Amino acid sequence: MLSKVIQPNLRELEQRFSQPEQRRKAVAALRRTLIFKQRFGHVLRRTWDIGAALFALVLGWPLWLFLALIIKLTDGGPVLYWQSRVGYRGRLFAFPKFRSMRINADQCQGILENQHADQRTFKLKNDPRITPIGRWMRRFSLDEIPQLWCVLIGDMTLVGPRPPLPKEVQLYGLHARQRLEITPGLTCIWQISGRSTIAFDGQLAMDLQYIRQRSIKLDIRILLLTLPAVFVGHGAY
Repeated sequence: MLSKVIQPNLRELEQRFSQPEQRRKAVAALRRTLIFKQRFGHVLRRTWDIGAALFALVLGWPLWLFLALIIKLTDGGPVLYWQSRVGYRGRLFAFPKFRSMRINADQCQGILENQHADQRTFKLKNDPRITPIGRWMRRFSLDEIPQLWCVLIGDMTLVGPRPPLPKEVQLYGLHARQRLEITPGLTCIWQISGRSTIAFDGQLAMDLQYIRQRSIKLDIRILLLTLPAVFVGHGAY
């Protein structure tokens, strides 16, 4: 008798949800649940981004000031280097780094790009434009610190695909453009798996894998693995 009470009448349920109105209500309820989960996840991730960025900026200000002074005293040039990068769904935003290259280094880039096979991810292991202090900063990713400001204002998040240059996006196919479906990040899967030693296709595969499996738990894991990867400095140039 008890089993009859607790077991659902499958025929009754089938008849109930076979009606168009009932199906519509069920789909609407499911949609509301998914939207709530997405919004809750966004709020949680945004809160985490703001808190972590503020904490790092405030706690590390003596080091940031020291780096700024060293860069300025090296050649008298600007402390920060600004670029336009492509963010969420193709939106351009201002992307800062501690300047690691010589003044007017962009004037030499066209010549160097011709020596690089894959224009979708332009990186040279022994780039002659990089200053000695710049090479040291790049090894430990200290030149990326100003991007915490981008995290703070919402142009970037802590974990996500790295933001590409506009000219790199012009070379993307439809498959690669899936990278732009989420907010770009300060660190990502390939940053903890070899960094600049990984070719573009490998970076893309890892980014798309992250997008499919994205979660707060995965973000925390990537952040924890980023710290030893940065200290070791493998693959950074």
